[in-house]
Amino acid sequence: MDQLSMQTLLELPHYIDFQEKYLWYTILVITSTPTWWNIVARREYKTHFLTKLCGGAYKGCYFLAFLIFTCGALRDYLFAESMKRQPIHPLLEQFSQELQTVSYALYAIGGILVGATYYRLGITGTYLGDYFGILMKERVYGFPFNVMSNPMYNGSTILFLAHALHGKSVAGIFLSLIVFITYRIALTFEEPFTAHIYSKRTSTGGQEQKRSAKKIQ
Repeated sequence: MDQLSMQTLLELPHYIDFQEKYLWYTILVITSTPTWWNIVARREYKTHFLTKLCGGAYKGCYFLAFLIFTCGALRDYLFAESMKRQPIHPLLEQFSQELQTVSYALYAIGGILVGATYYRLGITGTYLGDYFGILMKERVYGFPFNVMSNPMYNGSTILFLAHALHGKSVAGIFLSLIVFITYRIALTFEEPFTAHIYSKRTSTGGQEQKRSAKKIQ
């Protein structure tokens, strides 16, 4: 059994056609999208260029949200097209029924995480509104944030994996892994910077409270 498992693992790369151009298009979009939105968001935080260009912080945030959503739709399309052009592993075909069941469960879990995150954060909370100075009044603790720290990214990754298993695609599983790694890297930049933004607000708020107290005295 161990020999069979090892042989199966060694065979997996052979069921990914690295010559297929859609695979590389998908990898490019997966890895580049979080990169550019972090660059743009930080530039906005420092210069407010989107706020000025769009005529307001909310308009700028909505514009960035539209761009991110559009790139996400392109990524999803390329992901699906890439899987269509990739071979199917015989073992995955053999357990097709079981994989369908697992994929439906993952679709449900991923969809709930993503949908609940949108519900809790709204458009501005989801699409980097804090870089525009649009901050949440307080930290969100309700579901799904009481279960995990990054439900949007985790839910999105789960949805990709669900699609890969549903399509019995080794390449799809490989691309899902790239999505996971890309999001982990993005979080190493996003989480500290977001913490900095909110700590700065707390510090500024404390100074304003002291000024108000002095005026009252």
